[in-house]
Amino acid sequence: MSASRFIKCVTVGDGAVGKTCMLISYTSNTFPTDYVPTVFDNFSANVVVDGNTVNLGLWDTAGQEDYNRLRPLSYRGADVFILAFSLISKASYENVAKKWIPELRHYAPGVPIILVGTKLDLREDKQFFVDHPGAVPINSSQGEELKRLIGAPFYIECSSKTQQNVKAVFDAAIKVVLNSKAKEEEKGSEALLHIVIDEGMIRFDRIEDGVCLPLTALSRLSLFLHPLRGSRK
Repeated sequence: MSASRFIKCVTVGDGAVGKTCMLISYTSNTFPTDYVPTVFDNFSANVVVDGNTVNLGLWDTAGQEDYNRLRPLSYRGADVFILAFSLISKASYENVAKKWIPELRHYAPGVPIILVGTKLDLREDKQFFVDHPGAVPINSSQGEELKRLIGAPFYIECSSKTQQNVKAVFDAAIKVVLNSKAKEEEKGSEALLHIVIDEGMIRFDRIEDGVCLPLTALSRLSLFLHPLRGSRK
């Protein structure tokens, strides 16, 4: 796999769910304790996943309503979205289907989405819920249910503080894009060789996407061979 293959990955989700912390944790292997910027600076680096080297570009977005008009500008050219909600915020969980999926399908239809539940360490912290009695945890079953609802290929729970599953989030994003592109290339390389014997003359036609127009001349004999591998003309 060539290192020149670029993948644009954009993180989205409600404000304060930990998108920026997740990006900082992934790119620097540290958890910010003093200052967390509203939006993480764009980041690009070569990443190897399953022997494939890609140039991964990370775009952060602000989830607050003040950015609703500007945020979609970063969606252009996106190969994959990481849609995050907080495992200790029912509102952010509900907004995945209520707000974010409609927005992404409107501005970036067909782009794959990785669903991520953040702040896993806090969901498992009993003292946190003692100190925050209004917090409602989201369990794994609810996350899987939401994954099925929105048609996401992956649902991953992670903690930016402990770095648990943080790398897995971005590995999954890369794999989804590579698999999608591989399928497109495979589909584009398939063709049927159509041999037409007509009045002693032999003509070869390429039949692509499984479509062949019916032949009306009874004198013609059509032979269909197995799919051949080759680039499109």
